Order: sequence, then structure tokens, then C-alpha cells
Amino acid sequence: MSKSSIGYGIVGCGMMGREHIRNIALLPDAHVAAIFEPDPSMLAAALALAPDARPAGAVAELLAMDGVDCVLIASPNHRHLAQLEEIAERRPLPVLVEKPLFTDAADEKRIAALKAKLPLVWVAMEYRYMPPVAAFLEQAGDATGGIRMLTIREHRFPFLAKVGDWNRFNRNTGGTFVEKCCHFFDLMRLILKSDPVRVMASAGQAVNHLDEHYGGEMPDILDHGYVLIDFASGARAMLELCMFAEGSRYQEELSAVGGNGKIECRVPGPGRFWPQHLGATPVPELIISPRNPPGSRLLEIPVDPQLLAAGDHNGSTYFEHARFVAAVRGQGKVEVTLQDGWWAVVMGLAAQKSARGGRTINLAGEFALPT
Repeated sequence: MSKSSIGYGIVGCGMMGREHIRNIALLPDAHVAAIFEPDPSMLAAALALAPDARPAGAVAELLAMDGVDCVLIASPNHRHLAQLEEIAERRPLPVLVEKPLFTDAADEKRIAALKAKLPLVWVAMEYRYMPPVAAFLEQAGDATGGIRMLTIREHRFPFLAKVGDWNRFNRNTGGTFVEKCCHFFDLMRLILKSDPVRVMASAGQAVNHLDEHYGGEMPDILDHGYVLIDFASGARAMLELCMFAEGSRYQEELSAVGGNGKIECRVPGPGRFWPQHLGATPVPELIISPRNPPGSRLLEIPVDPQLLAAGDHNGSTYFEHARFVAAVRGQGKVEVTLQDGWWAVVMGLAAQKSARGGRTINLAGEFALPT
């Protein structure tokens, strides 16, 4: 595509949708052309960020608009798959779809049909593009000599309020290990360059949302847990999640260990949540610890303040869009495929099932794995 500026059609403009709009505005060769958002207040907030965009009353209306060259889906989780299918049927444009790709194991077979109908689908796994995580990815192999153990820890704030409180129930989110943790399962596959074979989890709801009721129902989402995963390569990985730990200095911590040494990555949470009385927000860190000779080396990985101000994900949303626009133009490849998105959801669904049933999940026996 040779257009001077790629026009986005935005589907869904909650907190994440507006973060996408702010980052698209930083690109020199892209703009928001149209917006579909059924909530009036969120639509007004989105149009304030993209005043030249035209509002649409439905996905179909957005797809019919001239100037829409690609679509971003940032709607609630349980809407993603049907909206992808509508785009595939009505006007098969390139799509950047927020995670998770789907929420129910019964829907996994619908993904293959999308692959045949849509020219380009990129699943939005922003964490890959955080500068400290990107540095970890680049150096992990050399630092470890081949990763044998990988740990990802997220100690963070509880789920935020969403329109209609859709994120309080597993039926809408896929469960916490799908909604929140598919990012980390995606990173595990990317870092280890291998697919998972077994999943075991222990989790629960200990602190958050216990006094909330919606139409007589209590939220059923997990707020903490551990997940252990065996990979085909022989490597092992662990996820540790706590969603009542917003007092932490760092929100995400990654650790990989191999025969030659260890590498760690520490990433702070959103700057807008950092207590002002504590001074400046923490700077992301990379720590490399060889076995021989021993001695850790700490590197700070600062992020451009303009990118930090545009969202809550350490600048990653900007880098993701820059690569997506390049792929739309035919100048780059899709880096997060439908299959990547599928794996991240299946790992989350397996963790939900394991935690609920107290048993190990052998993925090949319970999911239709790709050949």
C-alpha cells in the first residue's frame, strides 16, 4: 500500500482503545479515520483525541467508510471473534486485534476460517515491544547459554472498572489467566522458542471484588495464582500473578537461567499510578549475572517520556503500531500471528482448567493443537 497515511478504523474506545489512538497520533504515516464506540462518553473522549475521525454507528458502517485502510479491535474480550468474522465477511481489511483472540475453548476452530479470509491479522501482544523486555529477548540466549528455567512475575493493581463491568466475570473475559496473562504465555513461547505440552496451576480469589455484586452475582475472576508449564524443548516456565500488590516498585519481573548464567528484567507499572511522594518513577532494569566469572551487571533501559505519556505499557504500543503499519504497507511481516494468539489463549484456558480441577492438563489430550 503506497498511501501517504494509513487510515485506521477503531472498534472500541475504552482505556486501551484510547491508548491506541494516542500512539497512532505519534506515527508520521498513520491516522484515525473512523471510530465505532457505542458508549457515548467514551466515544466523546475518543473523538477529542482524534477530532478528524468520523463516528460510526456499527462495525458495518465503519467498514463502508472511505479512508479506512485497516481496523483495530479494542472492544471487550468476548466481542473480538465475532467482530473479526464480520470484517472477514463484509470487507477483509488488515486487522490489529487486541488480546485475547477468543475466550471459549469451543471457539478455537473458528480461528482457522479467519486465516483463510483475512489478508493480515496481527494479535496485539504489546508486552513484546516494551523496551526492557525487547532487550531481555535480544540478550537472553547469550546470557544464559540456553534457557532452562523461565519465571515471569506480575505483582500489580486489581482489575480496573470497565463499562458494564464486563471484566468481572469469566464468561466475558475467558478468566484471569486468559484476560490478563495471555501476554505472559505469549512471551514464554517467544523466549523459549518452543510450544507448551503440560500446564499445572493453583489459583484463587482471595482479596479483590469480594464485596461486589452485579445483578445478584459476585465476580468469579481469580486475583492470584501460580502456573507451571513444561515445554517441548525440556525447558520449564512459571508464572506468578498477584493482583493485590500495587505497592510493588516493579510490576513485571522476568528471570531466565541457563548453564552459563542468569538474566533478569524489571518493568515498572503505569506512571500515573506511581505515588508522587516517592519521587520519580522507577527506570526499567536489565540485570545480567554470569556464572563464571560471577558478578552481576545492571543496565538501565529508559523509555522515551513522550511514549510513556501516551499509554500504560512502557512505550510498547507505539512500537507495535509502527511495525503493524509497516506490515500493512507490505514493508514488514506479521510478528504476532493468529497461531501465536491461539496458543496464548489455550495456555490460559488450560491454566484456568487446571486451577479449577486441581490436575495437570496435557494440552495434546484436551485441545486440537496445530500440526
